[in-house]
Amino acid sequence: MDQAVTPDWVVRVKPAGMDSEKEFPELLRQELGGRIYPVHRLDRNVAGLMVYARTQAAAAELSRCVQEGRMIKEYVAICHGTPPEPEGRMEDLLWKDPRQNKVFVVKRLRAGVRPAALTYRVLGPARPEGTLVRVRLETGRSHQIRVQFASRGCPLRGDHKYGARDRETAPALFSCGLRFPWRGEEQRFECLPPWAEGEKKDDGCEAEE
Repeated sequence: MDQAVTPDWVVRVKPAGMDSEKEFPELLRQELGGRIYPVHRLDRNVAGLMVYARTQAAAAELSRCVQEGRMIKEYVAICHGTPPEPEGRMEDLLWKDPRQNKVFVVKRLRAGVRPAALTYRVLGPARPEGTLVRVRLETGRSHQIRVQFASRGCPLRGDHKYGARDRETAPALFSCGLRFPWRGEEQRFECLPPWAEGEKKDDGCEAEE
């Protein structure tokens, strides 16, 4: 399922090229009426599943889910090269330069530096256009997937900010899985982009029936 609407929240696929904190919420407001409250973000040039609150109470609860790590977010991506292992964990210290709107891996803690971690799994053999991977975030840092893969010599396809040299116009990155608890039940959503169709779903992130 790639979308759902309840009185408390809405899950939709944000298109690439649309701001996740202003433009897309405004589009949802025009469609659904009432208030729309962002509780997490997605880069403008990245598409995929997002959840928005429709009441202040729901916004507070969903924000707590994010802060406490109870909202699970998964992505598919195509990277150049091959990650170090077929599956594994990446852990780094990241610092964002606001003037360049660019994130860097650094070696020591200092002002503005934040720890970042993710796990990944390679999905099948490398393709001519790159290697398909599935990623689960443990932290939610700006440009996290993009910079952590690029720092290991595997920039995402189309991600010229972090070292890709192809002719694509946007990073091959898509928010494909979203899971969060709500009133005692786990809500699960799954949606794959055309370039990742046929990917075997993880047991922990299947499409909702």
